Amino acid sequence: MLKPQLWTRRRFAAVGAAAVVWPALARGAKDDAALGISRTAEAIHQVVSFKAAPARVYQALVDETEFSKLTGPPAQIGREPGGAFALFGGQIVGRHLELAPGERVVQAWRSEGWPPHVYSIVRFELGAQGSGTRLVFDHTGFPVGQAEHLAAGWKEHYWDALAKLPPG
Repeated sequence: MLKPQLWTRRRFAAVGAAAVVWPALARGAKDDAALGISRTAEAIHQVVSFKAAPARVYQALVDETEFSKLTGPPAQIGREPGGAFALFGGQIVGRHLELAPGERVVQAWRSEGWPPHVYSIVRFELGAQGSGTRLVFDHTGFPVGQAEHLAAGWKEHYWDALAKLPPG
């Protein structure tokens, strides 16, 4: 004889979730493509530390003179939310989405070699770490297959340059 099942909230939620998820899985990638959904997204998450204070790191990221001095090639950087930027002689372009002095920079960011109108999102979160900075970095929305190249580029062109900033 079968025991009657007690319908707890947990069981109800699990069965309800399966009823919603299973048909979506059964449709498969064909419907995903029609909806413009990618199941192969890549992302970069890096945490780096610098001897310079958060305000100094922030300044280096948003001031075109400071950025150019650290990285070499000329940069043009708007200093307000919505402001455009062109870095490394125009190889990287985008706009500031959010600027919180000494705390955060969020940008719509693209490489000149990407398909037209493709922008990714980069987020620099700055926090004090002693007298220096702990930077939590996230980069999402870039073309699939670019993660390894981009991750190496962040280290070579940003983190190694920012490490040269003086302490404090």
